Amino acid sequence: METPLELQIEKEFIQKSDRVKSVDFHPTQPWVLASLYSGTVCIWNYHSQTTEKSVKVTDSPVRTAKFVAREHWIVCGSDDKFIRVFDYHTMASVKEFEAHEDYIRSLAVHPTFPFVLTASDDKLIKLWDWEKNWECTQTFEGHSHYVMQSAFNPKDLNTFASASLDGTIQIWNMDSSAAKFTLDAHEKGINCIDYFITNDKVYLITGSDDFTVKVWDYETKTCVQILEGHTNNVTAVCFHPELGIIITASEDGTILIWNATTFRLQITLSSGLGRVWSIGYKKGSNQVAFGCDNGTLIVKIGNSSGCDSVNC
Repeated sequence: METPLELQIEKEFIQKSDRVKSVDFHPTQPWVLASLYSGTVCIWNYHSQTTEKSVKVTDSPVRTAKFVAREHWIVCGSDDKFIRVFDYHTMASVKEFEAHEDYIRSLAVHPTFPFVLTASDDKLIKLWDWEKNWECTQTFEGHSHYVMQSAFNPKDLNTFASASLDGTIQIWNMDSSAAKFTLDAHEKGINCIDYFITNDKVYLITGSDDFTVKVWDYETKTCVQILEGHTNNVTAVCFHPELGIIITASEDGTILIWNATTFRLQITLSSGLGRVWSIGYKKGSNQVAFGCDNGTLIVKIGNSSGCDSVNC
């Protein structure tokens, strides 16, 4: 019988700030991108513990921002309905345009194609092609409430999943405006979604205002596990492939780390920075970032023979 890995947490970097709604690692530089409720976007250098860049994007909350390293960009979505693109070396504006009719909740950057997906309170998901001057090449309609997040399927990059406050997950092909299928996933709204693959099998993870996280078998469309441990709305979920863990975050101020094979809760971590809104991890590393009410936290998660529960 497999012995679950024991893990230890080391807090590597804490940057106090206004409320952080999203975090994203640069793939090669020691940078974490944070988008703030105050309308500012910052790039923090976690090696030198300094601010690399900062720009006041808008007076509205910037709920989502991502690096597009292959273009040297950051892309931001905000409550003023605009997408804005900046050169991250100069912070000069590259492009800005009104993308939706309501708040933009999240962005997903396609790993190979020049595409960005946006999810909005206008109940729509849109696909933008930056090689066509940011033309909207597809609009995906089907949710009946705010669309909170979308995620590309790592096994089939022509498909993606979306999560909505209507309590459903929808699966889409990029070339069709209608959903492939819909799952009634939670009793309350779903805030976050991610794919994970283990033993070549595809799963989905969802986090909800019902305080639970659910794991879904993508092929059979069934819930195979409910992860219970949070005491408030679940705001972010993330699968870390290198470490084989599921990370969940909540408005209860905690970060829970689960074994992705056994689904056993391994670590309970207090953010120390209030409610937790977002999770980002650096591919090929054991670093994970969290965006919180009072700033950004970066931790290193390592193997250890220590205890299962770490409160720090």
